[in-house]
Formats: sequence, C-alpha cells, structure tokens
Amino acid sequence: MQLKILDTAFSIVKLLPSEPVPAWAMGGGLISITRTDEELSIVCPSDCLPVDAEFKGVEHGWACIKVEGVLDFSLTGIVASLANPLADNGISIFAISTFNTDYLLVRSRDIEKAKAVLERAGHTFSG
Repeated sequence: MQLKILDTAFSIVKLLPSEPVPAWAMGGGLISITRTDEELSIVCPSDCLPVDAEFKGVEHGWACIKVEGVLDFSLTGIVASLANPLADNGISIFAISTFNTDYLLVRSRDIEKAKAVLERAGHTFSG
C-alpha cells in the first residue's frame, strides 16, 4: 500500500456533545468532526486551535499517515494491515476513515518508528 506522511502537526479535541462546531474547525486540510451522544470530537491541524480556547479534553502532538489513492468500499483489511503491525510494536493509533481513504494518526514521537514498521510490513511511502 502506498502511504504518505502529512507535513502537519495534529491535535485531537473533545468538546461537549451539545456544543456547536467551532469556526476554527472549518478550515482547510484534514479536519475530522464527529458528534456522538457523549462528545464532539475534532481532529485538526494544531495551528487551527485558538490559544485561549477551553476544551473538555485535548491531545497535541500527533502525526498523520494517509493511505494514498481512492479505496474501493469492497476492499477489506486496509486499516488492519496498518494497525496490526503498529500495535505489535507498541504504537498507538487514532484511525479516521473517509469516503475516499483512510488516515492513521500516531504520536509525533513515534512517526519514524511507525514508518519503519510499516515499511517492514510491505508498505511504501511517497514524498
């Protein structure tokens, strides 16, 4: 599988489920917004976050690996082929799937190790 490490630092933010989607979460690039009965969860570039914002929870220091190309819905095991080798090597992930493709966030401190692990598992990186 062809992968790409995005050149952006990411944060994962937790807000109350009743809160509106904030304006800062409507910028460009990769932004994922998910609302459940328990939370409003936003993944966004760290530089989108206002300095004075109040969050229910926030995790900084994430890097993102993108699966290149458009994935057909009939494909199976894409995320597993990435997540399993990382888990076997003690690397935590935060996975995002979109209509077109999949993204894996890993701690920035683990990105080089994650790249090496995924290359050993047969994946290649562009860029």
